[in-house]
Amino acid sequence: MPAVLVHGIPDTHRVWNRVLSHLKRSDVIALDLPGFGVPVPDDLVITADNYVDWIIAQIEAIGEPVDLVGHDFGCILTARVASLRPDLIRSWVGISGPIDPEYEPHAFAKACMTPGVGETMMAQVADEDWVPQFVAAGVPEQEAVSTVSFMDDTMKDAILKLYRTQFDVTNQWYAELGGATSRSMIVWGIEDEFLPDRFADRLGEATASEAVIKYRTGHWVPIVKPEELVQTLEAFWR
Repeated sequence: MPAVLVHGIPDTHRVWNRVLSHLKRSDVIALDLPGFGVPVPDDLVITADNYVDWIIAQIEAIGEPVDLVGHDFGCILTARVASLRPDLIRSWVGISGPIDPEYEPHAFAKACMTPGVGETMMAQVADEDWVPQFVAAGVPEQEAVSTVSFMDDTMKDAILKLYRTQFDVTNQWYAELGGATSRSMIVWGIEDEFLPDRFADRLGEATASEAVIKYRTGHWVPIVKPEELVQTLEAFWR
């Protein structure tokens, strides 16, 4: 019964590297979403719904229920997976990703969601300019440099398309979170400048989660608090 970890935007599976180094279990699969450090399959149209279907297909291929964990946009996508296919999920942990009609997108998301504005931003911001922005948001410099190195044109296109479909489905996804009947837990950083922690409480309530765990940190919990997160995950999985 493996654990499946799903990253967010603009990350790859590498956002879990520090977590993986501390986990005792070895049956862990850290996925790369199509377009995020890997190619996009020719038959995949990038939408939030289609990414959910893609994750479901990866879990179905495993052949048994999994411990599913998602961070950032990965939290949003995996919550939808858990609500649609609880038969595939032994447990779900959502980290720092709101599914909530009351959530107001942050400035980066708003720019990405606006046709023309998002494309201009992606084209005009040089790679070296992204690094200090991530560092200012709480990402250690080494990880910030690594993250930016994978922000190629394929990823930038995927980011724009995902953000532009996310809020089309928010109301429906939020209303159907009750379908996530497996054991669940929410993890959040109370110093997250993008996501006030009241959305952790609301997501926990909507999914009937057993606990809402809050760390004194910002948005990138898997990078900044890996040991604490691993202790929380392993206790929950037991």
